[in-house]
Amino acid sequence: MHRRLHRLEGRRAIDRRHLRIGRRGDCFGTDLAGHGRMADNHRTRAQEARHVTALHNELHELACLIGRESAAMVLDRHGELHEADTKASDIDLVTQIDRASEQLITQRLRAARPNDGIVGEEGTAVIGTSGVQWLVDPIDGTTSFFYGLPGFSVSIAARLDGQVVAGCVVAPAINAEYSAVLGRGATMNGEPISCRDTSSLSKALVGTGFAPDHRRRTRQGHMFAAIIPQIRDIRRMGSAALDLSAVAAGQLDAYFEIGLSLWDYAAGVLIAAEAGALTIVEPDHASDRAFVVAAAPGIADELVALLRAHDADTV
Repeated sequence: MHRRLHRLEGRRAIDRRHLRIGRRGDCFGTDLAGHGRMADNHRTRAQEARHVTALHNELHELACLIGRESAAMVLDRHGELHEADTKASDIDLVTQIDRASEQLITQRLRAARPNDGIVGEEGTAVIGTSGVQWLVDPIDGTTSFFYGLPGFSVSIAARLDGQVVAGCVVAPAINAEYSAVLGRGATMNGEPISCRDTSSLSKALVGTGFAPDHRRRTRQGHMFAAIIPQIRDIRRMGSAALDLSAVAAGQLDAYFEIGLSLWDYAAGVLIAAEAGALTIVEPDHASDRAFVVAAAPGIADELVALLRAHDADTV
C-alpha cells in the first residue's frame, strides 16, 4: 500500500487538497425546493467539516499534552540504572519505566475520553465505541533510554475510523516535540517544518533501524553493505518515531525500516507526510509488522528502487 499523502516542491507550501469532508450534493435542479436542498447540503457539509476539524484538533492537543507529561516522567528516570526484561528476543528490552509510561498515558486518555480505544506496545488493549483509537509507544527507543543515550521518544497517535488524524512525538532528551494534524502540516516545538529538498540520492543522509533478531540482522548487514556506497551515510538513532520526525524536520533526508509495529510508526508517518515527505507503509498481515519509508520527494523513487533491488523490504 503506497500512501502518497502530500507532495512538496522544495520548501514551498504543502498541498492539502486531499482533505475532503463529506460528499457532493446530488440535487442540482432549478426549482426552489432543489435550491433549498442544496443549501441544506452545503450547511450540513460545513457543519460536518467544522466538527471533524474540531475533533482532530482536540485529539492533537490531547496527544501532545499527555505526551509531554509522560516524556517528562521518563526523562526524570533517564540515566539511572534500570532492570530490564526482554520480549521478542534476548536483545529486545523493556523496563519498568516503559510500563509506567504506558500506564500514565492510558490513565490520562481514559480520563479525558473514556469511550476511545487504546493499543499500547506494552500490552494495553482497550476496545472503544467512539471510533477513535489511540496508538501508544510509551518509550520508542528503550535500548537508548536504558543506556542513557538521547535517542528515545514518547509517541502517541490517534486514529479516527481507521485513519491516523493526529500524532505527537516527544523526545525529551533533545528537547524536541514533533506533531501534526491531518491536512494541517507538521511542527517542531510549535514551529512549522518541512522535509528537505534533496534531489541527489548520493548526497542523502538516511536513517534506519535493525531488527531485534540476530539472523535477520545478518541479512540486513549484507543489504546495508550494498546500499551504503549509493548514499551519503546511514544514521541509527534507535527510535523509529524519532527518525520519521527527523525526516519531517529536515534532519534526515530519508528513513526506512522493516518489521515495525503500528505504534512505532503511526505518529511519525503522519508527521513526515504532513511535512511533505513521500511515505510508504506496506503491512505484512502475517506478522502484523510493516515496511516503512519516508523520503524527500526528490529522492523517494530512486531510494525505493534501490531498497527493493536489495530486498530491504523483505529482510
